[in-house]
Amino acid sequence: MELFKTYKLWPIEPVKGRGCHVWDKEGTEYLDLYGGHAVISIGHCHPTYVEMMQQQLTRLGFYSNAVENSLQVELAHRLGEQCGYPGHSLFLCNSGAEANENAFKAASFHTGRKKILAIGKAFHGRTSGAVAATDNPAIQSAFNKTPNVTFTPLNDIEALKNNLATGEFAALIMEGIQGVAGIYEPSTAFWKAAREACDATGTLLIADEIQSGYGRSGRFFAHQYAGVEADIISVAKGMGNGFPIGAILISDKIEARYGMLGTTFGGNHLACTAAIAVLKVMKEEKLVENAAAVGQYLMDGLKGNKAIKELRGKGLMIGIELGENWLDLRDRLLFEKHIFTGGAGKNVIRLLPPLMISRKDADAFLEAFNTLTL
Repeated sequence: MELFKTYKLWPIEPVKGRGCHVWDKEGTEYLDLYGGHAVISIGHCHPTYVEMMQQQLTRLGFYSNAVENSLQVELAHRLGEQCGYPGHSLFLCNSGAEANENAFKAASFHTGRKKILAIGKAFHGRTSGAVAATDNPAIQSAFNKTPNVTFTPLNDIEALKNNLATGEFAALIMEGIQGVAGIYEPSTAFWKAAREACDATGTLLIADEIQSGYGRSGRFFAHQYAGVEADIISVAKGMGNGFPIGAILISDKIEARYGMLGTTFGGNHLACTAAIAVLKVMKEEKLVENAAAVGQYLMDGLKGNKAIKELRGKGLMIGIELGENWLDLRDRLLFEKHIFTGGAGKNVIRLLPPLMISRKDADAFLEAFNTLTL
């Protein structure tokens, strides 16, 4: 049996990691500014994370959600305290797409409506409902296409209000920062208009913080820069530092009825331990603050480079848009300078490093980037 073809693979296999660095089978060291697609939040193989996971494995790896699990309670308490949403409840699942699926379901149960309003160029996942709300026809099968999803342009307040004024939408879903689209931010005015229009029409506001959340933007959630609160927040990626886990944070205005949402593997003992370890390290090592500071340091170091068409982002979620003559730069960074970066489209380099990145590692990237472009 062969593997099903999903992604085009680089001919590199990381076999060891520490902090912001990984090593391949030949022992070559790479600076990881991709974080496995924003997943590695506290760094590869953080000692606290490794110890807590090992200890939990010696006790219990899994039991179903038919019994009490005090780790889930601890995780909910810690997350509520650290993220600024102590009044929301926590539903645990296994991935970001699954989180958004359950966000849509909760919104539809609450409002009795069946339609979702999403933002142009959005990416919300690859499962059925999530991919239907993703503005990319190339990954939607005929089965996924539905009249129950409408797209409205990012930062077009008039179009947003006109759509919501119909009163037919269960929820509006917005990414804290659009990642796959190329690092585009909803403006503060757009967030505030969205909150006001949702309140006026009985529509729930879902903040998709799967990539932009968990401190990546320099705030716990990117939408908190706008000073608004969301009714539902979906999270995943950095939540488990590599162990699969996702969740939605649900406003207390939404009734939690038994059987409305459910999961077999979600919130299992190992997943909760991973998530608790992440929050513990984030708090003790002030990683949200580090993301804000080093992110700004990187942005400042990139300004003035004439190869850059536009620089976008917040914290450690940075998009570097290049002219067409630099389309090979991502490969050159990897194979010549041994630096992993992400991409978005043909000419945007995405930086999504672990939140514990140091200025020394930032300097290594800046020196390599400027050497290849100036």
